[in-house]
Amino acid sequence: MSPHEPSIIQSRDNPLLLRLRKLSRNPGAYRKAGELWLEGEHLCAALRERGRPALQAVVSESAWQQAPRRQLAQWAPRIALVPDALFESFSALPSAGQIGFVLTLPVAPAIQPVAPTVVLDRVQDAGNVGSILRTAAAFGIAQVLALQGTAALWSPKVLRAGMGAHFGLDLIEGLKPADLGALAIPWVGTSLDTPQCLHRTRLPQPCAWLMGHEGQGLAPELLARCAHVVRIPQPGGEESLNVAAAAAICLYEGLRQKNA
Repeated sequence: MSPHEPSIIQSRDNPLLLRLRKLSRNPGAYRKAGELWLEGEHLCAALRERGRPALQAVVSESAWQQAPRRQLAQWAPRIALVPDALFESFSALPSAGQIGFVLTLPVAPAIQPVAPTVVLDRVQDAGNVGSILRTAAAFGIAQVLALQGTAALWSPKVLRAGMGAHFGLDLIEGLKPADLGALAIPWVGTSLDTPQCLHRTRLPQPCAWLMGHEGQGLAPELLARCAHVVRIPQPGGEESLNVAAAAAICLYEGLRQKNA
């Protein structure tokens, strides 16, 4: 808990607020800065619940008057208090979150060879990536590996879509296909051009699920290396499922078979 009163910021040109504008508006700014901006009560609470440290809390004046948000802000060792209008000037949300944490960008761990895994191959939509992370955390996946061309895992939009799932996963991004050689578990991919139905396939436990580009699917060289390539039945006749929806179905089926 922070034992001291917050510092008060009144200037738009304060160095902290200049950093926050970059972090909130540039999807890849965290890589150069080495820090993240979590905006909104839900993400901040998720960080605290996981016991992850924050460097700095930034709170609007109105939020500071609310006991739950004031207590949440006190998770950080330093607190900056800003007028509501000034908070809106660096917020990336349609309605400013009124509270946020600055934290150090987590160091990417080494690939775990036998951990349940999701691999993202050029999944470009931030909402899809965040949704897959959330599903992966819910179904007991340990790590998510993102190949080059995938949306930045720690970008503000992916963080918001993940709704705190980031803090329950090992995340490694910027990988090349050759890096996946570190995995010592079977790969499972999806395709519309296979007769092998998901629910009729005995899935390996553990495995690495490969999820591909929204329009192009998995790269052919990755598909060729999969131990199983499965199809999700679609009797309604739609051309394809959204990749985040497909991931949810596949991960659920894997968990169902594991617990059967």
